[in-house]
Amino acid sequence: MGRVQSVVARANRKLTVQFAAALIAGSTMASMLFGFLRERLLNGYYYDTYPVGLDAYTAAFILPDFMYFILVSGALSVTFIPVFNQRLASGNKKSAWELSTSMVNLMALATLVASVLIIIFAEPLIRYVIAPGLSESGTALAVSMMRVIAVNPFLFAIATVIASIQQALGRFTFYALAPTIYNIGIIIGIVFFTNGINLFGWQVFEGGIMGVALGVVLGSIMQLVVSSAGLIGLGFDYRFKIYWRNKGFRRVLALLPARSLDQGMDYLVGIVETNLASRMAAGTVRAYNQAMTLQMAPINLIGVAISTAAFPKMTERLSEGKLDLFRQELRSVLRVIIWLSLPVAIVTFFTRGYLVNFIKSGGDLLMAQLLGVLVVAILFRSVYYIAARSFYAQQDTKTPLYISLFAIGFNILLAIWFTAGLNMGPFGLALAQSIMAGVEVVILFIVMSMRIPGLLNGAFWNAVWRMASATGFMAIVSYIMVLFLPLQAGDDSSFYFTFPKFVLIVTVSLGSYIMFSRLLKLHEVEPVIRQYGKLTNAFRRMKTGGNSKR
Repeated sequence: MGRVQSVVARANRKLTVQFAAALIAGSTMASMLFGFLRERLLNGYYYDTYPVGLDAYTAAFILPDFMYFILVSGALSVTFIPVFNQRLASGNKKSAWELSTSMVNLMALATLVASVLIIIFAEPLIRYVIAPGLSESGTALAVSMMRVIAVNPFLFAIATVIASIQQALGRFTFYALAPTIYNIGIIIGIVFFTNGINLFGWQVFEGGIMGVALGVVLGSIMQLVVSSAGLIGLGFDYRFKIYWRNKGFRRVLALLPARSLDQGMDYLVGIVETNLASRMAAGTVRAYNQAMTLQMAPINLIGVAISTAAFPKMTERLSEGKLDLFRQELRSVLRVIIWLSLPVAIVTFFTRGYLVNFIKSGGDLLMAQLLGVLVVAILFRSVYYIAARSFYAQQDTKTPLYISLFAIGFNILLAIWFTAGLNMGPFGLALAQSIMAGVEVVILFIVMSMRIPGLLNGAFWNAVWRMASATGFMAIVSYIMVLFLPLQAGDDSSFYFTFPKFVLIVTVSLGSYIMFSRLLKLHEVEPVIRQYGKLTNAFRRMKTGGNSKR
């Protein structure tokens, strides 16, 4: 047992911001690839043969996810981590652990109640609120699946508190592994549970798409187990108790409602979009969901990963009273996120047919068209995460909430107008989403400039202009590459034919972006060039060593 604890402790050692960001980005990439496999399997089984079932599956997630987001999710991490770090910085470790154990117990209790309520009221919520446009069979299936998935908020809540403790302490290894484990659980459900479950010769489950819901629960349990392993060696002192008098706990509770409402309101858009999409042709709910999934992949890989890794350090700077370092690091992170997300958005636009083909064998025109509209939001949503966290690091959850309330209300009005008033169908949903993302970030930037003088200075905007110029030159290269390597009707069903083309387009496009960035003297490119130089030298040394042995 001691040896296991030692191995886990070494694996979960404290990381630098750069290494943590790389680890989270790498794990996000792995999770994304497993997620693509999950969606490809699901779409291959049901998209063409049972679109109503996939719409029901997508709708079944809405309320459990909503309850998790409004009660826990990012709301907890951005309110818990600054207060937890304050306690540790002041040397009050006892108060920090009391805060942690109180949050575990409170969140578990709150989400347990939410899960029970979802199970009880699943039918009227699906029928009248979430997806009123589903057929009778689709509604019944969505209700059954939602009742199974209802356990997710409870399991996710405990795992999220545990992950927040590890993030606050600069430990990201097991936190980074958890999403991939979750996707593996769902894949097990798709591959095995849909064929039925037999125990000792008795068929305990007949199979079908409900097996996917069981896989979701399995993935949630596996994720909780992996997250819990990350506590080994951290000295976490758990008690089955809520310390109501703990000042840190009270501070988190004071900060939590605004951020929770912000999260919940943001997810309210998804409920409205599902409601509107369910009234369209069968499969529209799924198609829009898949386009959003592809859009969120680079956002998670860039915006979420980098801001998650940088956030604990930012809160630490403020806890120590180092405002200049906080401003400097925030500006640096903003520049890196913009430098990365601009070319990725352009490449996503030009390769959208390939990307859709990866999650739906043979591709799908509607998904690709929706993704083309949604790519506009990749830059803005990536920037949003670090912009909002700059306020959370200052323990200000209300300002982002007020901005989100306006942006989300604006998004809902646009979505209803574009779909019902202008009859734009699902494209109205995508256009409203992209417009809202831009408006929200512009407002955040204006308020940030007022709150943190000197943050967005002339040098920053000059760098952004050079990034945009490099992206423009790269866009020409991407367009030419797609012309020479089109996604043809004869090979669009095979991953083995399309993936090499996709890799070549992306490699040449991003390679040209790095070249243009260096020509325009953007210092964000230097670490990439240094790393490339190290790999090249290592390869040469290895090659030379091999020749000398012969």
